[in-house]
Amino acid sequence: MTTFDEILEEAGNFGRCQKRIFALLCMVSLPFSGVYVGIVFQGFTPEHWCRDSGVSQIRQSCGWNLMDTRKITVPLVNTSGVLVHSQCEQYDLDWNNTGLTCDNPESDLTDAHRSKAPMTSCKEGWEYDYEGRQSFVTEFNLVCNDAWVVDMYQATLNVGFLVGSITFGYLADRFGRKTSFLMSNLLNGVAGILVAVAPNYISMLVFRTIFGFAVKGGWMSVYVLITELVGVEYRRMVGVLLQMFFSVGILILTLIAYLITDWRWLQVAFTVPYFIFLSYFWLIPESPRWLLSQNNSTKAKEITEAIAKENKKTLYKNIETLRDDNAQTSTASFLDLVRTPNMRKHTFILMFNWFTSAIVYQGLIMRVGIAGGNVYIDFLISGLVEFPAAFLILFTIDRIGRRLPFATANIVAGVSCFITAMIPDSHFWVKTVVACIGRLGITMAFEMVVFVNTELYPTFVRNLGVSVCSTLCDIGGIVAPFLLYRLATIWLELPLIIFACIAGGLVLLLPETRGVRLPETIDDIEFPNRYDFQTKLSCTLEIPK
Repeated sequence: MTTFDEILEEAGNFGRCQKRIFALLCMVSLPFSGVYVGIVFQGFTPEHWCRDSGVSQIRQSCGWNLMDTRKITVPLVNTSGVLVHSQCEQYDLDWNNTGLTCDNPESDLTDAHRSKAPMTSCKEGWEYDYEGRQSFVTEFNLVCNDAWVVDMYQATLNVGFLVGSITFGYLADRFGRKTSFLMSNLLNGVAGILVAVAPNYISMLVFRTIFGFAVKGGWMSVYVLITELVGVEYRRMVGVLLQMFFSVGILILTLIAYLITDWRWLQVAFTVPYFIFLSYFWLIPESPRWLLSQNNSTKAKEITEAIAKENKKTLYKNIETLRDDNAQTSTASFLDLVRTPNMRKHTFILMFNWFTSAIVYQGLIMRVGIAGGNVYIDFLISGLVEFPAAFLILFTIDRIGRRLPFATANIVAGVSCFITAMIPDSHFWVKTVVACIGRLGITMAFEMVVFVNTELYPTFVRNLGVSVCSTLCDIGGIVAPFLLYRLATIWLELPLIIFACIAGGLVLLLPETRGVRLPETIDDIEFPNRYDFQTKLSCTLEIPK
């Protein structure tokens, strides 16, 4: 019986039609970067200190600027052996009775007076050194005791990711990849605009969760759709390149954030494309493979013939005999992932790697916003170093294999994090270069875990295995902001030490899958020697005539 892959050989494995669809779907990755890491700009916390109405009156009457006023009236505190201006405490003084005057002000509030002056927490809010940017942190005053609430902005997004990936995975199998994608874009557009107009932080978190619910599920539908439309030999390439466009989105996000300094309008900027993607209703087809799985061979035939026509190919095989070559003959369950030794080992290692990859990748990106340098330049550099990752993957996986590059990428990321933490801030460029190497490593590891996961499970449980393991990615994303921002208050480099510990080389315990056909049954996983022998035997034996 004819398989769809055989028909696709005649229609074109990656012809003009698939290239056009691939180009359109790559656009979906661009705004996804703004959703995923936009917190660097939207949740930026500038220099801040307590607002005091008495100090404000003196500043206005004397014509002092904001920074000079801070220098004179804000107490100094010892942080890690360094005296810095307090962000959460103020002098408990009546400034009209301190004798502070506009002439030679620093001599009026002496060091002795400062040391004896009573201190209190901020009573009238905060002053911010905006640097031309308006974030939800400054709008809702999410600093000092409320600083931890900022972490919820990223955590709720990942909660949405977690639920959305499972829900839209079901919807994509039930109603189709294209339908699921269009549904997600409509929800993305509405939820994204609601985030931009949210009147308070609680409502913003609710809308942000809905936004994450739709965005992740829609992107997964795109990933599945394009891999089902191309030939076997192109699937890994389109998967890696589709993820690379996320890196392109990071570069574009840097420019947009530089031009749009208000967090609400920035939210609108990367929400509008999702309304534009609704036009894909007329521009992309449904997956013929999915249609076949639904016994809709008439529509599958129509789409396949359209692909062949656009590719200027002619179909010779009897398309009426098309069957779904991915049909499952067994019912998958979670127990299948942990019941037998090798399956259990693969599951736990992959779950751990999804978890650590998410924490390290997301943590290194968000760290850009608190590292103290120019956030635009640092973010741009961190985006640029992702591009070599895709090319390294494409160059190595079919020459060296999967396991060694995968493990090396994880280990390089961990070691780089540790070394970065040890380099003093005075060696800024050395620190930046080593950090970029770490970012390159974890990007490569994050992109590889996607398709390595698919190669380590038998057919009937493959989709379930990827779904279960990738949920740990979202859990890691929930943990990452708390781990980064709260530990950074103790020591800025402490999160990097944590990252170095969790990004390990457990993937060396996984089997190599280069040149090995996809496993069909659990026995293929549990008895790899017999599986390899049968694979080689089927390639060498000829049936006698």
